[in-house]
Amino acid sequence: MPKVFIPQAGRSLEVNGGQTILLAALAAGIPYPHGCKSGRCGSCKSRLVTGEVDLLPHTPFALSPEERTDGLILACRAQPLTDATVAWLGGADEIADIPVCRFEGAIAEVEDATHDIKLIRVRLDDRAAFTFKAGQYARLFYPGAPSRDYSLASRPDEELVEFHVRRVPEGTASQRIWARAAIGDRVAIEGPLGSAFLRDKHSGPILGIAGGSGLAPVKAVAETALAKCMGQPIRIYFGARSERDLYLLDRFAALTERHSNLSFVPVLSEDSGSGFRPGYVSDAVAADLGDLDGWKAYLAGPPAMVDAAGPMLLEHGLRAADIHADVFFTPEHAIQ
Repeated sequence: MPKVFIPQAGRSLEVNGGQTILLAALAAGIPYPHGCKSGRCGSCKSRLVTGEVDLLPHTPFALSPEERTDGLILACRAQPLTDATVAWLGGADEIADIPVCRFEGAIAEVEDATHDIKLIRVRLDDRAAFTFKAGQYARLFYPGAPSRDYSLASRPDEELVEFHVRRVPEGTASQRIWARAAIGDRVAIEGPLGSAFLRDKHSGPILGIAGGSGLAPVKAVAETALAKCMGQPIRIYFGARSERDLYLLDRFAALTERHSNLSFVPVLSEDSGSGFRPGYVSDAVAADLGDLDGWKAYLAGPPAMVDAAGPMLLEHGLRAADIHADVFFTPEHAIQ
């Protein structure tokens, strides 16, 4: 069984056959930077210092052929063939370094946001013990349903912990939550998880690109930046299919009225004369913004959106290290 040494953690771990380095690290309690776990976002990009690995399929945006030749790998797609040393990229700012714990609580509010998205707000029994960074996610345990990962839509300082649950066709957990979720239901959450969180030391402009319920972590990032009085431009683009898929428009309208550095642009891919901007959200960003050098981008939504937005951002001068993506991956989106 190969052993992998991770310098930043100061630990070696055994990786079972068929297991990736990322999953082995997370199982061992190592806060390895990651996002989608599916080879799409590049958050777990690492340097293979020694050893050999087999890389499972991934997108060129997450890891280009040139980067692979230069000795980089994706921990979420790398299965070690020999003992190896693997170091993630970036410094301490790239990990949240918050212990993952389980917390009990009860649903305090349920709100229909769209025809297929519910806002679920949870009051934890010990809210003070649960800390996270804006943009992270948590595992939600609802009675009678398998656990699922949902982005945290609330700011870290808010009392209620908010999730945006999209009803997924044939989705066991989301269908049960949609049918049964009620105030008072006991639930549990496990977290925080994920590396696509707000880098609050960054002083340059901020770009958020959300697709569907991907608005949840982008909302948390934007609202937290504003609450911290981060005065740089914050540009949020929200992509949806049609007008009935839009939500929280009034909330963002109020925020843009109060904060001159914030803009919010809904974009509809299947527009029918609603008055909203038509087209694809990545095209809207490309048309509006020029050189993105010095920006930070936070992406959240379905794989197709991230796959389109990532290369576009790189073409506009954004460094790969400044793209933080939360890909809403489901098994049907697996890369073949």
